[in-house]
Amino acid sequence: MDANYFDLSDDTPVYVISVAAQLSGLHPQTLRQYDRLGLVSPGRTAGRGRLYSTRDIIMLREVQRLSQEEGINLAGIKRILELENEALRLREEVHRLRAEMQMVRALIRYELPPGA
Repeated sequence: MDANYFDLSDDTPVYVISVAAQLSGLHPQTLRQYDRLGLVSPGRTAGRGRLYSTRDIIMLREVQRLSQEEGINLAGIKRILELENEALRLREEVHRLRAEMQMVRALIRYELPPGA
């Protein structure tokens, strides 16, 4: 087996809550609250402990920034994050549909005449 155990992405949950709290500059209880509210949902260990990814840490910092610097409440932040995720999903869908449309156009352009 040729598995590379160090081939981690930004989405790989690797940080326990105490480390994630340090990296994000937040108290572990704040991380638990954000998880309960669905603002940042970390992965789980077999024992149900929280494991945070690098992307989760970035999101925790953004939630804190929106709260502290922009004065947005947690419900507002949750809605902002939902809308940002939806916008990303829609951009990806548009990209996929454009590629599909290009393929269809190419097929139409190079289609042989009937009976050929």
